[in-house]
Amino acid sequence: MRQRIASPESDPTALARFELATGIKNPDLELVARLPLFAGLRQGELLDLLIDATVRKYARNAVLFLQDEPANHFYVVLEGWVRLYRETPDGHESVIGVFTRGESFAEAAIFQSEVYPVNAGIVEDARLLTIPAEPFLQHLRNNPELCLNILASMSVHLRRLVRQVEQLTVRSSTERLVDFLLKLTPGEADSAIVELPWDKALIAARLGMQPETLSRSLARLRRLGVETKGSRVTIRDLPALRQFADGAST
Repeated sequence: MRQRIASPESDPTALARFELATGIKNPDLELVARLPLFAGLRQGELLDLLIDATVRKYARNAVLFLQDEPANHFYVVLEGWVRLYRETPDGHESVIGVFTRGESFAEAAIFQSEVYPVNAGIVEDARLLTIPAEPFLQHLRNNPELCLNILASMSVHLRRLVRQVEQLTVRSSTERLVDFLLKLTPGEADSAIVELPWDKALIAARLGMQPETLSRSLARLRRLGVETKGSRVTIRDLPALRQFADGAST
């Protein structure tokens, strides 16, 4: 376990030394702080929890972990795409989930002190925050108040997952696609370019639709200034897309 770094409030050099030790830059830290798992933590508490974490780069098609391996890390996607999948007895793959920037995965496995229930592979070149289980859990054991904070945040995460499941049954494929694209764009921007994995079947699986349905939904969004060329989605009018999403959710 690395040596604890003082709170930024008491040490102006704390953030710089934290980045040197972990590779976590300030934009990465801001991204991680918005995750439900860490929501509400003071910056000094967050630095404590992540002092043993490391930023690592992974090439496309790399295997991150395999089913039934010990769950000794969990991850946050800083850049790129990761898929979780299981292999069927006949050799086929079943996609369980697809994760991209600003999303975490495998945390449930480390809290249960079990093995990974699925395989994880890199879809496109990725930069991940790798958080080792044991130091992270030790921080929680030493700070019951912080542990309760984490549990409350995970409850928020669970409620969001429940809402996502509900959306699969009550929202159209186009509405789900719009929500997905908006999560990948800057909050205040007027336009954006989003790079999707080449294998759009992964995105379709994540959104609960067939690849051909995804293609049709992308085509429907042209009237809202969304153009697709290969893996690149150009959104020329983000306010219009947000207005569409707001209208669909009412």
